[in-house]
Amino acid sequence: MVRKPELLSKKLGLTFSDPQLFALALTHRSASAKNNERLEFLGDAILGFVIAQKLYDRFPEASEGTLSRLRASLVNESSLAALARQHQLGDYLVLGSGELKSGGFRRDSILSDAMEAVMGALFKDQGIVACQQWIEQLFAEKLAGLSTLSGQKDPKTQLQELMQARKLELPEYTLISMSGLSHEQTFSVKCTIPILSDTTVGAGITRKKAEQAAAEKMLELLHKVNQ
Repeated sequence: MVRKPELLSKKLGLTFSDPQLFALALTHRSASAKNNERLEFLGDAILGFVIAQKLYDRFPEASEGTLSRLRASLVNESSLAALARQHQLGDYLVLGSGELKSGGFRRDSILSDAMEAVMGALFKDQGIVACQQWIEQLFAEKLAGLSTLSGQKDPKTQLQELMQARKLELPEYTLISMSGLSHEQTFSVKCTIPILSDTTVGAGITRKKAEQAAAEKMLELLHKVNQ
């Protein structure tokens, strides 16, 4: 049973003057001809603009190429899907029976599209200022931990080079589990480094993506330890 969208809007810290717009943002094309694709198109453009502006202001010396890589590290399917999962957005999606049975509410592409559709709906409902403020709040933690190096190297490479610079043993990645159908698997990988008793776990639709997610979490953990 699909949960009421009002519960999700509260979780997201949003209030819509037109609740139907928000409901539309959560409706997948498999469920209705009237769906979230147009709002997703709009939200995608707005998200790109908001993040581009933040990066432009924050890194005045960065080249166009570095800014593009930084934006790509933030605005991508896996990062948007992770934000969606953080707010249990999948529980509120309206899907067709086929997508529902195949676990579409867990699929990165569907979750990320829905997040962008919510952004598009917020823009139509309240305008660019409210939309910009919400997006910046949503990405605040990721933006805070960003450096120009983030636009050049992936998390695994960053973590490995950090360990090498400190002359420490390299991180180890261990596959914990695989779940889902063969064409739609989710991998869970554990990252361990010798200087910490803690480990981090990342998930992704491939083992490589899961390792990157685990490495990113380990970098965040190291950043907190060193503060």
